[in-house]
Amino acid sequence: MEFITDISITVDEADYKDTRSLREILKDYHVKKTGSCYHIKGSYEEINDVFNKLTTLKDGSTGAKCGSTRHQGEHTSTHAKPVEVAGVVMAYIKRKHSEELDRIQGKNVLIETPHSNPGGKTRVSFKPCHSNTKPVHTQLARERFITLYQRTASDLQMKSLTVDSNDFSFLQSKFPELVIEPNHNKNKAKVTGPFVQMHALEEFLRSNTSNSSSPRRTNSTHTARRRVSSASPVHSKQTEEESCAICMDTITATEKETLPCKHSFCKDCLKMAFMYKPVCPTCGELYGTLTGTQPDGGTMDVTKHKTSLPGYEKYGTIVIQYYIPDGIQTEEHPNPGQRYEGASRTAYLPDSPEGRKVLELLKRAFNQRLIFTVGRSSTSGRNNLVTWNDIHHKTSTHGGPTYYGYPDPDYLKRVRDELKLKGIE
Repeated sequence: MEFITDISITVDEADYKDTRSLREILKDYHVKKTGSCYHIKGSYEEINDVFNKLTTLKDGSTGAKCGSTRHQGEHTSTHAKPVEVAGVVMAYIKRKHSEELDRIQGKNVLIETPHSNPGGKTRVSFKPCHSNTKPVHTQLARERFITLYQRTASDLQMKSLTVDSNDFSFLQSKFPELVIEPNHNKNKAKVTGPFVQMHALEEFLRSNTSNSSSPRRTNSTHTARRRVSSASPVHSKQTEEESCAICMDTITATEKETLPCKHSFCKDCLKMAFMYKPVCPTCGELYGTLTGTQPDGGTMDVTKHKTSLPGYEKYGTIVIQYYIPDGIQTEEHPNPGQRYEGASRTAYLPDSPEGRKVLELLKRAFNQRLIFTVGRSSTSGRNNLVTWNDIHHKTSTHGGPTYYGYPDPDYLKRVRDELKLKGIE
């Protein structure tokens, strides 16, 4: 997917009577003058601020034209440059974020997308709805769409899971953020959605399968509905008998083990579940140390620079260099025995007290193999790549959240919350 890295407007001095006021407005921005034209470059917020100030001169046309700095000099209009996105992500956005798309469009802009091809790319266009729609409106819609797309794509997973076809509608209602569709195989489902919901679905399906020591398998629909009834605080009743949410059999008093989260299981069932992942099979609360599937042999190098990040002008910058070499996938990866392509990533933190705390937490996450995994790129659609693993990083120093950069006053808190979900705090 191709993104613009900044926005520019070109202002012709000849369009303004009060050139002194014009120069006064532009002095606080990054400006380059060519002849009678001023070229102003910056983030969306900066350019929007310039645009609004220019309109106060009240001398007719502002002469401001929005565009991308990668195409300086080309014809500009109220249209914003189209964006090419992954079809599978766009299809998910249309189904699960249609209301947010409507808010982004508003009354001034129409976001047009052809039929999304899940296996390829989709071209998204931004067009004015009215003749008086200003360039800033289409640019704003474009910026907000990119933010929505990147936020969705960075957390989206696609998997093929074994699901009884009779359970599709029931599971879809229980996990509303997922898209559950039939695959070619009758008992296979193609599932698309955020990491947390995908993980919850996998745990739900796993815990509704009989204990491997027992040869029988329970009916999936009956078991699923029974578990929801027993696990839900709204429907559960105090009874002498209590069912294990893993094997669905009655828990005997001598075999009962209750976790601090108040959920109870058979001791052997819980032991087996914890061998796979140390989380409560019912609510997902973490117990013990979580280890990820990040390939071995990587490095995390940290350096510090004196330059500051937007929003943290009092502090220097922490630069993190990640490197994961190419290798062969193991049993914990999607395609064991196949090669995977490594990754080299750079991330930035403010060298502030809170930034240094986040750095130490990221070091722990790296050592627990949680920063990266092997999978499919949500932007290029390519498989067998080292990708980020749901702990978001700032890979740019500027541009704000749209470009994974600063300023973003809530970022450090968000990343600490993400790490906390993995037991790192």
